[in-house]
Amino acid sequence: MIPEDSRFESDPDVVLEETLEESGLPKGWTVGTPDPSDRFDVARLTQLLRGHEREGRGWAASGVDDVMVEVSEHGLRMRENVVVRDGHGEIRAWGSVHDRAAGRMLFVHIVERGIPDKVSDACSDVLFEWAVGQAKAVGAARGLDVQQIDTGAFADDERQHRWLSGAGFERVRTWWQMTRPVTPDEADLTGDPDHWEKDGVTFRLVRRQGSGMPDEDDLRELHEVLEGAFVDHFNHYEETFEEFVHRLREDPGHRWDHWWLAELTDGEGPQPVGCLVGTVSESAQGPDGSYVAYLGVLEAARGRGVAKGLLRTIIADAAARGRDRVGLEVDADSPTGAAGLYTSMGWKTKYVTESWHRDVPVDLA
Repeated sequence: MIPEDSRFESDPDVVLEETLEESGLPKGWTVGTPDPSDRFDVARLTQLLRGHEREGRGWAASGVDDVMVEVSEHGLRMRENVVVRDGHGEIRAWGSVHDRAAGRMLFVHIVERGIPDKVSDACSDVLFEWAVGQAKAVGAARGLDVQQIDTGAFADDERQHRWLSGAGFERVRTWWQMTRPVTPDEADLTGDPDHWEKDGVTFRLVRRQGSGMPDEDDLRELHEVLEGAFVDHFNHYEETFEEFVHRLREDPGHRWDHWWLAELTDGEGPQPVGCLVGTVSESAQGPDGSYVAYLGVLEAARGRGVAKGLLRTIIADAAARGRDRVGLEVDADSPTGAAGLYTSMGWKTKYVTESWHRDVPVDLA
C-alpha cells in the first residue's frame, strides 16, 4: 500500500547527525532540502542532471519534468531529497531516494562537474552517508533486517565508479539501452495496434472506462502478469499493485493508451499471459519516440510469439503516431534470451548503464 506519510526522514540533520561536522565541506557550505516551488532550485537541479548525463554518456536528455518526479510534493510520499549548497546558496550536489518496494531503495547521486576534487569528494561522501541513513529509516519502517540501496551509473563514468566502489557498493549488472528506428509504413505491421490477433493470441489495449480511466481489473491482470514473469529475474522485489500504479503514473512519459495485454484465446476464455507498458519519449528537436518500460510474458506461454507480438504492437502504434523510434532496456545477462529477440527485430545498443548495490543492515532495536 502507499503510506499516508513518507517512510523517510525529512530532516537531513537528523539523518546525518554528527557527519556534517567531519564532512570536509568548505566553510559556509550547507546541507538541506530543495524547494520544488522555487523555479531557481528546479532549474539548478535540471542543470545538474543534464550535466551528469552529458559527462556520463555524451549527451543530455532529461528535463524539468524528470526533476519534478523526484522533488514534487506529490512524489515525496515515496521519495526524499537532499542538496548541498555552497556559501552563496548555489546547489552543487543532489541526492534522491525512492522507496521502490519492500527491500529495494533507489538512489540518485549527482555532484556538479568541474568543482575541485577535494570538494566534490566531500559532497559525494555526504550524499552516501545520507542515503545510508535513509536506508536504515525506510528499512526500519518496513520492518526489514537489511535494506538494499540500488543506484546506477553510466558504463564510462569512471568518477562515479570510483565513488561507488569507495562507498561499499558492488557493480552487479550491466544493461544495454537499445533503440530501433520506426518507419511510417510500419503502421500496418499488425493491423490495428489497439486490438489484433495472431495464432491464438489476442493483443489489445487495457480497457478504458467511460471516464477515460483504465479498467482496474485489467490493470490488476497486467500487474499479476508482470509479477509472475519477473519473479525469477535479477533483483526482483515484489511490488504491491498500489505501489506499481503510483510509480508508473509519475513517469513524465506515462500514457494510459500505451498499456497492452496479450491473452491466449484458444482455450476456455481469454487467459492473460503477457503485457507491455509503453511510454512516450518526447523530443524538442524532432519527432517523439516510444519506449518499452515493461515487457513480460509468463513462462508457460513463452514460445508462442507473445513477446514478438507485443513488440510489433508498440512499433505499429509508434508509426501510426508519427514517431521515429522505440527504445528499451535489456539485461545484458538475461537468461531469457531477450537481447537476441530485440537484435533480431532491429534494436541496437545506443549506450550502456550499470547497476550498483549496497546492502545496509537495519537496526530495529
